Amino acid sequence: MGKDVIIACDFASVDETVKFLDKLTKIRSEVVACDDITISSRPFVKIGMELYYAEGPKIVKMLKDRGHKVFLDLKLHDIPNTVKKSMQVLGEYGVDMVNLHAAGGIEMMKAAKEGLMLGAARLADKPKLIAVTQLTSTDEETMHRELLIDKPLNEVVRQYALNAKEAGLDGVVCSAFEAEDIHKACGDGFVTVCPGIRLVKDGSDDQKRVMTPDEAKAASADYIVVGRPITGAEKPAEAYDEVMKMFRY
Repeated sequence: MGKDVIIACDFASVDETVKFLDKLTKIRSEVVACDDITISSRPFVKIGMELYYAEGPKIVKMLKDRGHKVFLDLKLHDIPNTVKKSMQVLGEYGVDMVNLHAAGGIEMMKAAKEGLMLGAARLADKPKLIAVTQLTSTDEETMHRELLIDKPLNEVVRQYALNAKEAGLDGVVCSAFEAEDIHKACGDGFVTVCPGIRLVKDGSDDQKRVMTPDEAKAASADYIVVGRPITGAEKPAEAYDEVMKMFRY
């Protein structure tokens, strides 16, 4: 399975998103032919709740038309029938990856997969469906004290991943700290998508379980999601290249 870096486009509007991507892709297109490694000038991008709620489906179409792979990060969590119908709509968009909360349970996840495949029936390349285990902003103390889950964090994440596999999902969102354990439990073909990635010089911001790209690579993460270290960088193309080289090569 090829590893890849997903840029979290956590912007407030389509204008901000296009401005960033135009700057990034222009610079990458100018230098990519001179690199001794291949780094795409059209990176894999993530659309989160803020941007999707502000712009709606048109942001997905715009990014796909520009040649980007798209991870639609909406984290659905509702009763099975509602999630199934919602996923059917999302499946029609042509996104490459979409997610939900594993906490919704196996039946909800099965319904989501069914709906997504119905929506994507006309597409040659079917979207991956992945489940959020525990947010990287959640640590074990929070899980015990606020969520009243008394099991160790790694056990909860592993069980949620096993539930997702039983439901027929393609993988999970997890901290890179849990990626190797999940692969041992669910197999190497079960995808781990890991946010909470920071460069050494960066702060952890609002995320508590963080790794650097090279640490995530060593931990067997399949995809890493990187936002502010790239989107907030003075030279985002150089930051993207640095992350790609640390993670993929």
